[in-house]
Amino acid sequence: MQAEIITIGDEILIGQIVDTNSAFIAKQLNKIGVSVYQITSVQDEEEHILKSLKEAEENADIIILTGGLGPTKDDITKNTLAAYFQDTLVQDEAVLENIKFLWENYVQKPLSQLNIDQALIPSKAIALMNKVGSAPGMWMEKGNKTFISLPGVPFEMETLIQEEVLPRLQKKYKSPYILHRTLLTYGLGESSLAELIEDWEANLPKHIKLAYLPNLGKVRLRISAKGFHKEQIIKEVDEQIQLLLPLIKEYFTGFEDLEETIEALVAKQFIAQNKTLSAAESCTGGKIAERITEVPGASNYFKGSIVSYATEVKTSVLKVSEELIKKHSVVSAEVAEAMAVSALKLFETDYAIATTGNAGPTKGDSDAEVGTVYIAIARKGFVYSEKYMLGNHRVKVINKAVNKAFEMLQKEFLKNR
Repeated sequence: MQAEIITIGDEILIGQIVDTNSAFIAKQLNKIGVSVYQITSVQDEEEHILKSLKEAEENADIIILTGGLGPTKDDITKNTLAAYFQDTLVQDEAVLENIKFLWENYVQKPLSQLNIDQALIPSKAIALMNKVGSAPGMWMEKGNKTFISLPGVPFEMETLIQEEVLPRLQKKYKSPYILHRTLLTYGLGESSLAELIEDWEANLPKHIKLAYLPNLGKVRLRISAKGFHKEQIIKEVDEQIQLLLPLIKEYFTGFEDLEETIEALVAKQFIAQNKTLSAAESCTGGKIAERITEVPGASNYFKGSIVSYATEVKTSVLKVSEELIKKHSVVSAEVAEAMAVSALKLFETDYAIATTGNAGPTKGDSDAEVGTVYIAIARKGFVYSEKYMLGNHRVKVINKAVNKAFEMLQKEFLKNR
């Protein structure tokens, strides 16, 4: 069973917004055994939409559109669908009642004709009730093809996918079971990792596939399998994982299916062991703290961070000695370790992590080459640091440094838990 996703809106094509809708829809479809054949973004222009609908109908069994269902003149999806199906728009009373309810209880303003007209849908369509917005979803069928139109507002689209679309698709189609298991690895590049597991990969059954997903110092290994016997697929993938894990044990940090990110894994470990963490960041500019606090429950273990971007903040707030900086440079192992020890004392935590480096494009307060980063970890009576050369692209240097920091932190924590 194959699907095509069409996102409608000039704002996507000019880069004003990022198309997150397609990623969400594709992931949800995959969970019920529907493969996505193609994702297309088109203009708010009738001819372009009609052409995309025709091509999608030839390619896929299920066509899902998002966007263009608002009340203004540039929202033309409903009229275009009516034209494609040689249909007319009619008022759906249930949708109109939903719009009136929303306006009376939340908007508390008189309904305009533009808002009332959002209850117009093609006569051949089944309205998918939007409980969190005024634009309804629409379900239309042509032969054995299903066309689904959804609002472009992400939280409205997501609600309709979960509550209306997926249950209807599962009822209509019998799809194979698709299983993905994603293993997270840190500290080894894609090519080196491929060499390490070359024999294991070569012996995978034909219906089990491996994909490498590298990103700034980490590589995700996605194992995928598809079939109509769910229990057998799960058993075979689990067996392959058990063969793989001993080969990558030094670099394996968890399963994306369970933890999703290394910072979520760190959070779980720290909370379970009742340990606390603080940070002192220079070249990473607070991104370590940002990643930590994005995970729910971070306040249970993370006490705070000092962003000591300027040298004078390192000396005045973190009390790193000026003599140490003069002797070794602000970008050095000694300064990184002093920052970590200071954060440990300042926040009274069990662990502290610190970064100092030169992300570029100029050298700043240090003669260290662009891309040089020192990361230090401290705990009571112990501190150590690592030096990394992370390239000459500022954004990559910063994000690689953040990933390395979490990699170091997790390894140090596991050694001492």
